[in-house]
Amino acid sequence: MNHQSLSAFIWSVADLLRGDYKQSDYGKIILPFTVLRRLDCVLESTKAAVLAEHEEKRKLGLNADPFLLRKAKQSFYNISPLDMKKLMGDQDHIKENLFSYIQGFSEAVRDIFERFEFYAQIDKLAKSGLLYQVTEKFVNVDLHPGKVSNSQMGLVFEELIRKFAEISNETAGEHFTPREVIRLMVNLLFIEDDQVLAKAGVVRTIYDPTAGTGGMLSVAGEYLEEHNPEARLTMFGQELNPESYAICKADMLIKGQDVANIVFGNTFSEDGHPHKKFDYMLSNPPFGVEWKKVEKEVRKEYEQQGFNGRFGAGLPRVSDGSLLFLMHLISKMRPANDGGSRFGIVLNGSPLFTGGAGSGESEIRRYVLENDLVEAIIGLPTDMFYNTGISTYVWILSNRKLAHRKGTVQLIDASGFWQKMRKSLGSKRKELSDDHITEITRLFGQFIEASEGKKPISRIFKNSDFGYRTITVERPLKDENGKIIPGEKGKLKGKPQPDTSLRDTENVPLNEDVETYFKREVLPHAPDAWIDHDKTKVGYEIPFNRHFYVFEPPRELAAIDADLKQCTDRILTMIKGLTA
Repeated sequence: MNHQSLSAFIWSVADLLRGDYKQSDYGKIILPFTVLRRLDCVLESTKAAVLAEHEEKRKLGLNADPFLLRKAKQSFYNISPLDMKKLMGDQDHIKENLFSYIQGFSEAVRDIFERFEFYAQIDKLAKSGLLYQVTEKFVNVDLHPGKVSNSQMGLVFEELIRKFAEISNETAGEHFTPREVIRLMVNLLFIEDDQVLAKAGVVRTIYDPTAGTGGMLSVAGEYLEEHNPEARLTMFGQELNPESYAICKADMLIKGQDVANIVFGNTFSEDGHPHKKFDYMLSNPPFGVEWKKVEKEVRKEYEQQGFNGRFGAGLPRVSDGSLLFLMHLISKMRPANDGGSRFGIVLNGSPLFTGGAGSGESEIRRYVLENDLVEAIIGLPTDMFYNTGISTYVWILSNRKLAHRKGTVQLIDASGFWQKMRKSLGSKRKELSDDHITEITRLFGQFIEASEGKKPISRIFKNSDFGYRTITVERPLKDENGKIIPGEKGKLKGKPQPDTSLRDTENVPLNEDVETYFKREVLPHAPDAWIDHDKTKVGYEIPFNRHFYVFEPPRELAAIDADLKQCTDRILTMIKGLTA
């Protein structure tokens, strides 16, 4: 069963709910039942052994927990004599038996169903007379890992969440990232470490502060499993949406990860992994979302802790928290002398250029570029994400750059790397093929400049190429006769006073001498101008598209005139026809 037909089957449960439930509430039933059935199938083969072990240890008065986990061969178990098939044998007591069955799970699983508020939903289904029929639907679908792999199961969850989000007009993209984008990011993350990761018994950590349903962590785990089954990736994450958190936790449980590493809550106001550092990190934070709710905590950390906290470099405007996630990830980097870190984050276009010199955004860009943390920025095609058609960019940052990358940033324009999807999913109309992912990974891995015809697709810049000084150009205040009015006190005494109405600013590239620029660009037009050096600010911006723009000269005037003449002749002929 592929994930589409599987989710279509599960979707058929919605037919039972129609009428008794609002469409936007379908997910509250279907998602937890899908998780329950998956866990039920996973434990099926060890059920008898677990029950026998539990009974034996109970008689001996021992803590059975470690023994039961060993028997279940999972990081969870269930000590109820019931399973979902047995529930079908007693229609009259289905509600009580279902409660009892869920209570039989180990603590981490019970927490998952509490996040779903599943008990309230079971109660409501029972009152509607639908509980038995809905349970029966799920008993008839086999979600055993032998039939449905972990990665397929992840896709099923994503498909269902996307459908529920569309129905209730929520932003589906808050929950997950297209798999091919994650595969690209994971490739870029691991490419230089293939030799290290190929060693037997290697253990690395990976972290996602906006874990959603755990898709990014899962794909990273699959990559390593494929390249080196001996290696182990320990996964850490945090998620704010209770349903996404519950699914992520269920997914990690089945994969044998320690679910205590997946924390619920807001990454900014309650960092779930304080003082922890990671080898790799991935994140797709929500685009352009304001951080007003956590502004008090963030500002307090910024003002009181500075660079000892997460946000020392500066704070972006409250309307867009994207760069806060970037700084949060930087704070989680393992020190370079301890092996260092690399991370990938998906951002929209605004973090590249929003905010002038001295603004929070510019100061954050200044910090990452002056500290040589940015390895590459890859521009993706539009229409790649489920909830938005805007341009998106993958930033790759590292504090352990190889020697040939030091002091540089690679920009890759992959906006033309796409194929049309057979069927659109929300705003997602385009996808990256395997060949596209391979080509982008090659350009990054080989660290080369490249073009397609006249159009560049990969360019390498010095970090300082993105910096500039904003200089303030003053002109003297003059009376009505055009005579300069000197200042009468302070440091302007006897000197020309600036005319604020004529004040202007110029951005001078960091790599150019300010005085040389001023003589060339300003003095020929305003010989009486001067620079107020006290007002000079350093700024950084990354005008991504400008670096890939190729000028197309307009057509010859004669050709345009010929087209216009042809057009006007045709209109005149039509008018003649109307008046005839």
